[in-house]
Amino acid sequence: MQVILLERVAKLGQMGDVVAVKDGFARNYLLPQGKALRASQGNIAQFEAQKAQLEARNLETRKEAEGLAARIDEASFVVIRSASDRGALYGSVSTRDIADSVSEAGVSVDRRQVVLDSPIKELGLHKVHVVLHPEVSVEVTINVARSPEEAELQASGKSIQDVAAEAEAEAEFEISELFDDVGAAALDEDEEYRAEAADPRDSGESEDPRDA
Repeated sequence: MQVILLERVAKLGQMGDVVAVKDGFARNYLLPQGKALRASQGNIAQFEAQKAQLEARNLETRKEAEGLAARIDEASFVVIRSASDRGALYGSVSTRDIADSVSEAGVSVDRRQVVLDSPIKELGLHKVHVVLHPEVSVEVTINVARSPEEAELQASGKSIQDVAAEAEAEAEFEISELFDDVGAAALDEDEEYRAEAADPRDSGESEDPRDA
């Protein structure tokens, strides 16, 4: 299907371009979203008549989007989820979850503006793109954690694997110290026993030569 774009569409073209797209893509996305019109003579003439108005509206919405982008570009947003000790989520984090997290921070975002190749299924820091306008997008970090405290650790650069390894190392060190203490005590007792055994006074033997 031939359509005329009413705004910039990634990988397709700029406002006013006439492009060929698959019928399903046009019917299910471009036309209902108001991003394009069928490229009939009447629609092309309509676009040319409204071009200046469309460009002005596009400029206004782009400036608004740039203002929002300045607020959240490279920002981090926390999403709390249940997960296993290895970091696998019991479920996943979807575009809706991310949009809700960003919106709670004061920037209204629709899930359709979140670009996510596949659902997030692990704890950690995940880079995600948010399209605020056809010509304005930002990258944000989604910090998926089991608790706010864990989110702070991850934000500082530590993963749950790092924390688990530190806890395991600390436990091993405490066990090692315990065995060292037990071993030292046993060694002291052994040395004391040997010293007593080597003392003739403790063995009942006489040091008087006449007893020889």
